[in-house]
Amino acid sequence: MLRSLRLKDFAPEEEYVYLTYSLKNDKKEETKILLENYKVLLQKALDWLWEKTKVERREVKKGKKVFKKLKIQLPKKKKVYKTLRDELEKVNVLASHYVDKAISDAFSILKSWKRRAEKEQASLRKPTLKKVYVRVKSTLRKVEGKSVRITVRPYDYTIFSWSNTWFSRRIKGLELGEPIIKEDKVYLPFRYKLPWFTPLDFLAIDSNLYTLDAYDGDKFITFSLKELYSLKYGMELKRGRIQRFASKHGKKGKVLMRKYSHREKNRVMDYIHKFVNKLLEMYPITMFAVEKLNKREMFEDASDSLSKKISKTVWRSIHRLLKYKAPLYGSFVKEVNPHLTSRSCPRCGWVSRKVGRTFRCERCGFTLDRQLNASLNIYLKMCGFPHIRDIPRVWVGVIPLKGRRRRNGALPRDFGEVQGLRINMKYYENL
Repeated sequence: MLRSLRLKDFAPEEEYVYLTYSLKNDKKEETKILLENYKVLLQKALDWLWEKTKVERREVKKGKKVFKKLKIQLPKKKKVYKTLRDELEKVNVLASHYVDKAISDAFSILKSWKRRAEKEQASLRKPTLKKVYVRVKSTLRKVEGKSVRITVRPYDYTIFSWSNTWFSRRIKGLELGEPIIKEDKVYLPFRYKLPWFTPLDFLAIDSNLYTLDAYDGDKFITFSLKELYSLKYGMELKRGRIQRFASKHGKKGKVLMRKYSHREKNRVMDYIHKFVNKLLEMYPITMFAVEKLNKREMFEDASDSLSKKISKTVWRSIHRLLKYKAPLYGSFVKEVNPHLTSRSCPRCGWVSRKVGRTFRCERCGFTLDRQLNASLNIYLKMCGFPHIRDIPRVWVGVIPLKGRRRRNGALPRDFGEVQGLRINMKYYENL
């Protein structure tokens, strides 16, 4: 038992970031054989596993209420793997390693369907395959200089080269992962080993409709996203006109709609990439705290007008891209539960039932803008400072500004002082 408790190495574990770049698939005839045959393998594996899947509805009592809970039991991979592999080998015309990949992908599809079905987000019908892609295992690819050789069948290879691409200099010295082959493109993920950094700064970000309000332990910063919101609003108006055109012109309208959707996505992502790059350049080697938001729950409590505004936000895209790029700058991203961040006092922990534009604590008199108060509470959650409600005279955590209740009972001067420290950043002026 003592041997198992020994530490083999005190060095931190190695971490990697995958930088993915795309190539145009100029070997469509050769990859078509691979995609079609792999689809046959994957469909047969999915059908075989679906027959072994059990779906049950159970009654669960909670107090006096009775709920029907869905339970899905998938076959265990270790028990059925050998039998399923022998079945797939009978129809396989590709290299044998593609059979193993098809089994793994089939299990992955069913596990994803199970999670959604148990949350009542998917039907109980068998998942269908639409556009199939192939993730090539490391045993089926070989890197030769600035090209990769992919095995389709025994002694039958396909070669893709990135020697004349725009990203060839960026990936110099990086290790290639598992290429992904689609009908029109080939995606090449390259692995970048992260250097070890200790965060020097901290930044807590509160996401709002038109702004991102942040607190870095010293000052408040407001990042304006109004141009991104207006970009989404303008595109929505154009989309309405194109949809009316597409409903009357059939195939031509569908092509135009597909082209416009692609353009809309590219413009939004271009803005987000530039915004995140500027933010990381401004705060390198930083621990970022963002809210773990759920739009589905927001739509349930919001009015129709607010729901339309929320639908135009791209909070998750910004958070996801920030989490992806942060390690390249020696930074990290931590997700924080946003519950009661705008309604609780950062000093004493008192929770207000109703909050307008300004938060006012009825216990200690702390007054602050609601959005700035949320960023401050996110900062406290990131740092792990709890509130002590039993001792109202003890201030726990970070006290950002001076100011206590005056003798005559008037509100403290925190709100005005904070507004003086607030900095507005409009990144789109520099894009």
